[in-house]
Amino acid sequence: MTPPERILYRTLTLTWPFYAIGALYVVGPVLGWSLAGLAVLSLFLGPAMKPEWQAVSPPVIFGIWFGSMLGMLVVLWIGHFNYDIGTGATIKSSIGWAKGWALFFIFVFIGAAFRIRPEIMCRAQCIIGLHTLILLPLFILAPKIGLPEKLFTSPFKAVGGPGPEYFSVYLYTIDPSNGASRWQFYTPWSPFAALVGVMIVVCALEERNKFWRRCGLIGGLAFVLMTKSRMGIMGLVICTASPRLLPLIAKSWAWFALGGIAAAMAVIGDRVLTGMLDAKDAFRSARADSTRVRDALQSIAGERWRTEAPWFGHATVEPGAHVTEYMLIGTHHTWYGLLFVKGAVGAAFFAIPMIWTLLSMMKLTIGRKEARLGLGLILALLLFSFGENMEVQIYILWPAFVIIGSLAQRAASHHGSGNRASPARTGGAVA
Repeated sequence: MTPPERILYRTLTLTWPFYAIGALYVVGPVLGWSLAGLAVLSLFLGPAMKPEWQAVSPPVIFGIWFGSMLGMLVVLWIGHFNYDIGTGATIKSSIGWAKGWALFFIFVFIGAAFRIRPEIMCRAQCIIGLHTLILLPLFILAPKIGLPEKLFTSPFKAVGGPGPEYFSVYLYTIDPSNGASRWQFYTPWSPFAALVGVMIVVCALEERNKFWRRCGLIGGLAFVLMTKSRMGIMGLVICTASPRLLPLIAKSWAWFALGGIAAAMAVIGDRVLTGMLDAKDAFRSARADSTRVRDALQSIAGERWRTEAPWFGHATVEPGAHVTEYMLIGTHHTWYGLLFVKGAVGAAFFAIPMIWTLLSMMKLTIGRKEARLGLGLILALLLFSFGENMEVQIYILWPAFVIIGSLAQRAASHHGSGNRASPARTGGAVA
């Protein structure tokens, strides 16, 4: 491994120890800005840097993310100015931007500039899977033998963040709707852990070593199943199957098969549609209370965005009423949250790089088998963005953006060198 790869690898494999001291929310931003600073220094000094620290200019995808996230900062300032929120709050929110939105382009930049091998990141995710399996007996037994849900809240909360739950260590939680145990692992809440589990499974599928692949797959599945997340189950199917099916569009037999399916649908289409609608109703009723609260939050956020602040939003989230169980308006949904807080302009600044990344990974996947990893990850992020706030989760989701930046850089280098890959930078699985 090169030094940047080793730093990322070690940091990721220490996820559980960092969580045990409540430091994960701090580690992500410190890691991102530190390595990004070194990459900028390397680009400036060029050959003066040691070969293992030398960086390369990032591809276009970095420019898209950088420009869009910089636009987010400008929208934040405009919103604070419009509502006369004050200089102190604006500075605090700008620091929040540096710990949130800015990390999207920071980690894309790191992955691309240092040409981080995706194989390294996949192995690290599988090691997290093994650590999770080792801890599973404790998590499962904890509610049965009367251990507390929350162990403690770390002093790291003094650095500031969205809430104390980001610095707290939990063994399990109790679902208020049915009193059943539910696990959130090293994330602040269960649905977020389901997203992490899907990402671990997507990475594990690309691991070549059988032992580590099994650790990643079983550990990732534990995340999804034990969080009891409906979105997690859906994500497992979509994010693992779609990248493998997409290359088939280049094969003629796939088009003939699609024609046969279309003809069959003309006969059984009504029954299939009825079944899909029934499945949708069952999906929504699986956790009816959660669905009701989310629907209320989205409805209020959408209505207030359209009528009060359509372009630059309300600048901050706001307390909800009893109908939303006092959840903050502008949360629980990346897109409604962006519309409420940053308006149509802010939502566009996130939609553009997300769509660009999705289309880029789709294009790469058709011709390059390795790119299906990036497509699976961006599909997971896009799917969960309809139920989660990506901004406050980037401190854990950063490996996905390192991989996306790396794959984009590898594709750009491959194209620029006349389809000749560099043997020194296209190594296989970690030894």
